[in-house]
Amino acid sequence: MYGRRYSNGLHQAIEAKEGVKVERESKTLASITFQNYFRMYNKLSGMTGTAQTEEQEFRSIYNMDVIVIPTNLPVVRTDHPDSVYKNERGKFNAVINQVVECNQKGQPVLIGTISIEKSELLSSMLKRRGITHQVLNAKYHEKEAEIIAQAGKLGAVTIATNMAGRGTDILLGGNPEFMAKQEMRKKGFSEDIINQATGFNETDDLDIIEARKVFRELYNGFKKITDAEREKVVEAGGLFIIGTERHESRRIDNQLRGRAGRQGDPGESRFYISLEDDLMRLFGSDRLMGMVEALGLEEDQPIEHKMLTGAIENAQKRVEGKNFAIRKNVLEYDDVMNKQREIIYLREEK
Repeated sequence: MYGRRYSNGLHQAIEAKEGVKVERESKTLASITFQNYFRMYNKLSGMTGTAQTEEQEFRSIYNMDVIVIPTNLPVVRTDHPDSVYKNERGKFNAVINQVVECNQKGQPVLIGTISIEKSELLSSMLKRRGITHQVLNAKYHEKEAEIIAQAGKLGAVTIATNMAGRGTDILLGGNPEFMAKQEMRKKGFSEDIINQATGFNETDDLDIIEARKVFRELYNGFKKITDAEREKVVEAGGLFIIGTERHESRRIDNQLRGRAGRQGDPGESRFYISLEDDLMRLFGSDRLMGMVEALGLEEDQPIEHKMLTGAIENAQKRVEGKNFAIRKNVLEYDDVMNKQREIIYLREEK
């Protein structure tokens, strides 16, 4: 990553090995954990849609309360229970069958994966079934927001890693603003002019005024198309979110689910899990594994049971607790250094 260099001569060793110019070694003169850095502020606040599961950490480290603000419109999204499969092959076959079923009625689908490798595997399986789709895996940052913005179009199928296109609102029927920007690029407008065209600041620049006029005309034209398409998508059931694996943190799963059913829109979500997934392998109980083996289920037979959903959530809570303990331990060590840091900063101020 630009601006990042390894310390203790490691970066110089890599530069020498690769035959590039060996730059000077960078030295760390001061370091601080994020937690202690944030605690230097007199006032601390924040807003996120997924803070409730981390309430304990906010309270114990920052002494902050988490308050849940009700949504603008009631959430009407249907969150289906998890479908658990014996192995990964059975799970991915079930995911593809669900995508085909949704695609036949025009329902848009967003598939969330935890790695680039898994997203490419699913992409190859969809190609074999002849399903047109888009793949997002945080490789093409600039285009991602645009592609994810169109994930709500009729019949759209999008595969995305959890990090890809975050923070972009998925509008049912498509996003007219992004479509208008795309059309302006085709007309030869520069990126800077396009950004200015969507702004509202006062300007005397004739090029920007002209660009705003073009943008408004294009936007209004695309808005009519997306509004008509939105009605068809709503009839089909809204955006269907498919999670292909439970993440270590429930917060990430909630972020994926929360991409559907925004602003009172209809939508559905379901997680597909296999007993070979890392979370289940490392943190699932032996009793659960033994029960599945005793049932002698086929690989394409789903298991849906309250006990399973509870066991998965308990596994996630266990991992979250473990990760929190690690962060807290690092902070306790840094607290010792922080005392020295405060004394030195006070002397520098004098």
